[in-house]
Amino acid sequence: MSVMLEIKSLLPETKVDRRDFLRAGLGVGFAAAAAPVLSQNAIKTDSDGLVVGEVTVPVGNDKIPAYRAKPAKRGTFPTVLVISEIFGVHEYIADVCRRFAKAGYYAIAPELFVRQGDVASKGSVKEVVEIVSKVPDAQVMSDLDACVAFAGGDGGNTARLAITGFCWGGRIVWMYAAHSKRLDAGVAWYGRLVNAYDPKLQPKNPIDIADALHAPVLGLYGGKDEGIPLESVVRMKAALANGTAASKASEFTVYRDAPHAFHADYRPTYRKDAAEDGWQRMLAWFKQHGV
Repeated sequence: MSVMLEIKSLLPETKVDRRDFLRAGLGVGFAAAAAPVLSQNAIKTDSDGLVVGEVTVPVGNDKIPAYRAKPAKRGTFPTVLVISEIFGVHEYIADVCRRFAKAGYYAIAPELFVRQGDVASKGSVKEVVEIVSKVPDAQVMSDLDACVAFAGGDGGNTARLAITGFCWGGRIVWMYAAHSKRLDAGVAWYGRLVNAYDPKLQPKNPIDIADALHAPVLGLYGGKDEGIPLESVVRMKAALANGTAASKASEFTVYRDAPHAFHADYRPTYRKDAAEDGWQRMLAWFKQHGV
């Protein structure tokens, strides 16, 4: 079976109401369900020398909102898809995009849950998960392809293309690396490698497509992540070793004392040393693979 199911059969026919989405304020404030939020500790990257803000990405006959950041100077810039946690495109993800733009990248973070609901307004993780669990992988792959096409007409050099994501988004990094033949490199921050299956929505997991990657992925994981056992990392390494050249080129860095979400600087799980080291490893990985 192909990694992708037939996209048309899974994409909802309902349109996105932009008025509803704008109520959430894309990239502004922190998601309600992410509490406790230590906003005083969050990194705040200014937009000096950048073009930043919300854009609308066409996806077939539909549209989705995204946060985009790029250098203000003329030219085209290597493109990075930024995939959020389950909390959507809130202030933390927008700041990550600005950090990339400061480093010379075109960064775009699509709101991938908007057809299923408004995760930013939900007050509990349970409510957020109820929305996110309804998002088909096929829809996500289609939306990301559309973001690449959009970036190509908006100052992004999509011949140099990377992806990174956090938690839920980390899993998507692995999946997109098996989907897109245009991708040059990926970095997955503590994304699940083995998970429950849904034959219609999430029919495969990273462990299932590990041998079919089109681009090498660097996995950044925490040794004290209670939700992602290191045994799954060991299994993933073995699966990668029996795959394509890109699969075999993939690597892992495990931060022994780091918990889940160690890069999320607005949460108590943040670990500065691991987050900063991971960020530098990510930039080096992109450079190594031509992005």
